[in-house]
Parts: sequence; structure tokens; C-alpha cells
Amino acid sequence: MLGLAACASSAPVEELPPGDPLSDALGRPEYRLGPGDLLKVQVFQIPDLDRDIRIDNAGRISLPLIGGVEAAGLDIARLQERIAARYRERYLQDPQVTVSLQESPTQRVTVGGAVTEPGVYPMEAPHLTLQQAVAMSRGITNVANPRNVIVFRTVGGKRVFARFDLKQIQEGALDDPDIHGGDIVIVDVSGVRTVLRTLVELTPFLAVWRAYR
Repeated sequence: MLGLAACASSAPVEELPPGDPLSDALGRPEYRLGPGDLLKVQVFQIPDLDRDIRIDNAGRISLPLIGGVEAAGLDIARLQERIAARYRERYLQDPQVTVSLQESPTQRVTVGGAVTEPGVYPMEAPHLTLQQAVAMSRGITNVANPRNVIVFRTVGGKRVFARFDLKQIQEGALDDPDIHGGDIVIVDVSGVRTVLRTLVELTPFLAVWRAYR
């Protein structure tokens, strides 16, 4: 709480800078796949070969006809080439393979404060917007201050923050900022009488806030 109070009293920046590569990599060409990543594999004009498949703990995926394929440590382009080569060896003349990353267990967004269901949520897209992140927690509560929403992000190994007015975003007066993997979104509570309630809601995240002192 002390860290949050200190940040809230500082002058906010207008927008968040890009996050560190690890937390901003989902769906980017340089992203290296790992166990737990959910992939969509599609072979052009052969829908029977299309699969939604998760990389197992050994770093492999299993596909029709060709069986196991090493995926962990590769980027998307390299995995596409590997799968196409395997199909080309025995089954298809010129396979056109597309691989897309649907979800990664390393990509999570934390939403807390005056929201209906505070928690840590998996990202199901390369980026979310702030409104989408709040919606995952089933929206703000009746004690929320939508004009004071703080987003924390790791940049250059350090935590930075920015303050946003959710009400103006919803009205279209301000752009809806991107929320990246590893971000923490906190919706402030309006009124001084809700301090105890805020403490209760933020309790699961106190270990995080100590890092901001």
C-alpha cells in the first residue's frame, strides 16, 4: 500500500513506454516458443490437418501424419518451416503451413483494486486494451473511481506507471491504451471511507507492491 500511495502522489506520465521484450513478446516474430504455449497450426486447403495444440513439457507438439515436432526454442517462422519440411518429405508437394500463437502461460495481466473479480488473467491475444483488461475482471465496482486507473509495467528492468481516465476512454475522448503481458492494472477506490475495503482487495498483491517502495 505504501508503494501504491507513493506512486499515486507522483505526477503521472501521459502514456506507458513499451515493455521489456520478455513481457511484450507475445505474437512478435522474435518470440521464442516454450512449453505451455497454445498454437494454431493450419495447412492451406487441407483442413483435416489443422490443429489447436499446446506445446508439452518436453517442448514438442504432435501433428497428424508427421507425429512429434520439436517446437520449444523456435520462433514462429522457424516452426512453420520445420512443419512444412516434415510434410514435404513424405506427404505433400508444396505445403503452406501457418502457425499462430494463441496463448502463452508466461503472458498474464493482473487486475486489482475496485473491480468485481480481482485476479491474474491469461492473455488470449498479443495485446489487450485497458478496457478489455478491466472487462476480464467483470468490470468496476460501485466504489470505483474510473478516472484514476493506474497501470504498472516493467521497462528496462524497472517498474514504471501511468494513470488513465477510464471514463474518458469509454466515451472515446482518449485512446484505449494497450495492456501487455506482465502489466498490473489497479482501479482506484473513490472516497476516504473505503480505505479498509481497498486493503482487503489488494491483499493478494501486497508482495508486488513492496517492490515499488
